[in-house]
Amino acid sequence: MHTFTLGTSGSVLTPLLISELKIQQCSEEENPEFWRSQAQKTLQSVLDRKLNTNVAKNILFFLGDGMGIATYTAARILKGQLQNQSGEETVMTMDTFPNVGLVKTYSVDFQIPDSAATATAYLCGVKTNLNTIGVSAAARNGVCKSQKGNEVTSILKWAKDAGKSVGIVTTTRVQHATPAASYAHSASRTWYSDADMPAAAKRDGCTDIASQLLKNTDIDVIIGGGRKYMTPTGTKDPEYPRDLSSWGKRKDKRNLIEEWQSLKTGKVAHYVWNKKDFDAVDPETTDYLMALFEPSDLRFEAERDPSMDPSIVETTEKAIRILQKNPNGFFLLVEGGRIDQAHHSGRASMALHETVAFDYAIAKGLELTKEHETLTVVMADHSHTVTLNGYPFRGQSILGKSPVWATDFLPYTTLMYGNGPGHKIINGTRPDIRNVDTKNKNYVQQSAVPTESATHSGEDVVVLARGPMAHLFQGVQEQNYIAHAMAYTACVGADLRHCQGLFMHSYPQVSLRSLPAYLLISFCLRFSLY
Repeated sequence: MHTFTLGTSGSVLTPLLISELKIQQCSEEENPEFWRSQAQKTLQSVLDRKLNTNVAKNILFFLGDGMGIATYTAARILKGQLQNQSGEETVMTMDTFPNVGLVKTYSVDFQIPDSAATATAYLCGVKTNLNTIGVSAAARNGVCKSQKGNEVTSILKWAKDAGKSVGIVTTTRVQHATPAASYAHSASRTWYSDADMPAAAKRDGCTDIASQLLKNTDIDVIIGGGRKYMTPTGTKDPEYPRDLSSWGKRKDKRNLIEEWQSLKTGKVAHYVWNKKDFDAVDPETTDYLMALFEPSDLRFEAERDPSMDPSIVETTEKAIRILQKNPNGFFLLVEGGRIDQAHHSGRASMALHETVAFDYAIAKGLELTKEHETLTVVMADHSHTVTLNGYPFRGQSILGKSPVWATDFLPYTTLMYGNGPGHKIINGTRPDIRNVDTKNKNYVQQSAVPTESATHSGEDVVVLARGPMAHLFQGVQEQNYIAHAMAYTACVGADLRHCQGLFMHSYPQVSLRSLPAYLLISFCLRFSLY
């Protein structure tokens, strides 16, 4: 029989005593028929599913940066508890996706990856090395010369070349690893502006990520942070004019915001940096939108000023409403990027609130699109070392403490990290957190190993899909497979077999390759819109 130490008295908690504790639960769950009926309903819904083999007019790709399965599960519980529910039985929007698979996240050179290598894999369809963006594994981290000739393009570009509108929405800076992989090629993910580049890289002809935002692909919607990488050194930030760290960084004296506006002459193009101007943008009359709400990354959801910065739900909605005017459809990347950054700081509460907000953005995406024509994919790029542990009672706060204490007669939280800044062993003893509010957004969970920043972890991550050809996102796959599966579904990029199969079924006498691009697109749209 297993026994556990409970409380400061060291009393023993046995399985028998556990069963006698008055745990709040719904009486219907004590009836076996409740679970049998629930299972039968679920079984029937699965049996009733029919494959959607349409061509995807639109692709909505939601990327939760650092949203490993432990984060996903814990966020589900938090979402329910924020609604005064027990939490464990809560249904996330993500939970409603019928097609689920696992993705292997390692990079070519590391067992555990970073966000640059993973983004290159799932956006460009090619695995690469740590810290590199939009280049193959033949390129070397930080070596400019090695990237020449090894550039790889992304599904965002493939979609644009196919006549679709494209956009990126992120809660980080728009030059950060995930969004950058959709448009940039860089031997280093840290070359945000020219001021971040070594002289040798500039001399060898490499360009910074921010400048590539304007140059490489004509992106219709750009929403996130990163103002300071777009303006010359000494340019005061409009929101924080007294904060020197928020001022422009560019040494080449280029104002990329003004250049972007000049490039859009003749189009309805809006640049905004605050919520008031953002809300005033009319999607029905807008061709292009660049919205940069912070000098660097956006504020965490728990710290966001609703009067100055829109939520990820609002930015997702605005992007979709602008992009969906294109009769050829769209590709939109939406990144919940600060899930990862909160985890790096060991702040689980902040990470989970970011994930809950991300799930609401997914719900908004589904609300604004039609499932028969829109492939919606949700996945994480990598995981984190956060764990759910102990034996918390049903309905106990996911941000709280385990009722079962450790052998050092001290409590510990349900959520902990394998490494990170929360390692605080003093004289061989862990901190006593009995009187500490572990639900506070700034609480740093304890960790087993001291590191300045919590690292990523290497287990597989989940991918979820619904819409046209969503059944392609099943099984255990390499991460680079995702880009190719999305492209196949929408007939963008090099593999047009999905369109060809549907077209040739009705018009066997016509060669698909002989069709003009506009005609090919119209046929694809026809088959996806019936």
